[in-house]
Amino acid sequence: MNCQKCRTPLKLDSSLQDLHYSALKLLTGRYRPATGLVTPLANDKVGSSGHSVEPTTSTSRTPYPQERRELYDKVSQDASSPTFKRVIPPARHGVGSQPAMAASTKAGLKDNPAMSFVMLTDSQVVPLPATTNGSSKPPNSDKESQNGDASPGAESPTLSQQIESSTRLFEILSARSDIDHPICTECTELLLTQLQNRLSSAQKERDTYISFLKTLNTTSAPSPSSIQKAQKSLSEARTAEEKAFADLLALEKEKENLDAEIAALEAESLALDAEEQDFWRERNAFALTLSEFQNERDALNAAYEHDAQQLERLQRTNVYNDCFCISHDGPFGTINGLRLGRLPPPQNIEWPEINAALGTTALLLVTVAEKLGFDFRGYRIKPLGSTSHIEKFEMAFSAATASQASSTATITPSAHASPTNSSTQNTKTTSLDLFSSGDLPLGGRFLHRRLDAGMVTLLDCIRQLGEFVEANSQSSSSSPNQTAATAPVKLPYRIHKDKINDVSIRLGAGTDMTWTRACKYTLTCCKFLLAFASNVGAAGGRKRGE
Repeated sequence: MNCQKCRTPLKLDSSLQDLHYSALKLLTGRYRPATGLVTPLANDKVGSSGHSVEPTTSTSRTPYPQERRELYDKVSQDASSPTFKRVIPPARHGVGSQPAMAASTKAGLKDNPAMSFVMLTDSQVVPLPATTNGSSKPPNSDKESQNGDASPGAESPTLSQQIESSTRLFEILSARSDIDHPICTECTELLLTQLQNRLSSAQKERDTYISFLKTLNTTSAPSPSSIQKAQKSLSEARTAEEKAFADLLALEKEKENLDAEIAALEAESLALDAEEQDFWRERNAFALTLSEFQNERDALNAAYEHDAQQLERLQRTNVYNDCFCISHDGPFGTINGLRLGRLPPPQNIEWPEINAALGTTALLLVTVAEKLGFDFRGYRIKPLGSTSHIEKFEMAFSAATASQASSTATITPSAHASPTNSSTQNTKTTSLDLFSSGDLPLGGRFLHRRLDAGMVTLLDCIRQLGEFVEANSQSSSSSPNQTAATAPVKLPYRIHKDKINDVSIRLGAGTDMTWTRACKYTLTCCKFLLAFASNVGAAGGRKRGE
């Protein structure tokens, strides 16, 4: 057995375990003194309230007064359905015929899930031994017959019967109240505390009703004036109620109108939200497109700035200075790092370096002449590196023609003598070297006649180009577009025949020192011509840019 509240295992009292059969019948049934039988309580009719109702045909004496029965019937008519409605299962062992007992036993076994086995006695398993008088009466039958309280045919209760009796007893107790039995001592104390609280609450309620009843009994009946006053106040209250109801209807109608207006505003708000979303979507698309255009513009501006800087850098770049770098190295003039000149043995220059410097100088003159559009008169320079030379054209004229040509000679590109100008001219071409072999003895200066002739011719070509530059600078300074007067451009050193700045260019005409100085002056004039050609190119580029 377990407590029905806290499920704690319980130990039943010995008085319940050794309960006598007759006592069990008194507790679980109704005893009839006239017949000496006990009618099981489970065979009684169960009323609507869950309590057993005694049949009207019974002639036995009731164990309670008749007034109590009448009160019970009166209360049962107005009673509602019970909160706890239990049905007492039929007992396993009853007084009656064998079939009825067997049926009740089967029903009890079926209804009780705890009865999963049947206890068999020794007499059912092993036949009883025969007595001397030939009867099969069990040994304990004498004891039972001697016991005046035992019922006829009763046997010693087995364990299953004791469990069944206890279960039957607790079911009857649970069916007669709203408490499930059995319960432990602690749960009983808690239950008693709850019932005591309920009793106190019921007593307080009873006292309240009694005091209210006494107040009603002591209070006198209301007077007509008070009744009239109450009726007047009631009519006023009803009028106020009708007015309030009318106001409520008006407010409900106004509420409906407000709800409709709110619905319209909500619809308008949804439309505005959709329009706002469209606007922001278009705005984001426009911002994206604008950002792309701005990025493209920034890229173009950056490319333009880069190209402008590159153009400016290229415009400032002097190709001629890069190709022909003219400088000096002590007493020697240099072009592209090649020294031009000769000195005594500690500072002696080899002829291959001198030949290369002369070839680079010839290339510089040809480049500047092509840049300025000038043709040398009577000469053609052939820049061939270390073996460069100049072709000289000698023409035979009559005396009158020669004097006329000498009097009308001008510095123009078309005034030069050409071997094909006239069929009456006899042209003789002479090749003048701008290089010398290193095998020549230093003392044999007369052997440098070809080099000296080439150097004189080179100096004459520089003079012609300088005169052309001076003539062009004079014409540009006298033009009407020239706002400020500028002095004509001249060569830094004067050239006359085979001398430059009164120093002979011939190697055999002086010492190595003088020839080295004349070569340095020659490179200085070449640098001047190169700078003029660079300025002319830069001015032409600016005009084209404008």
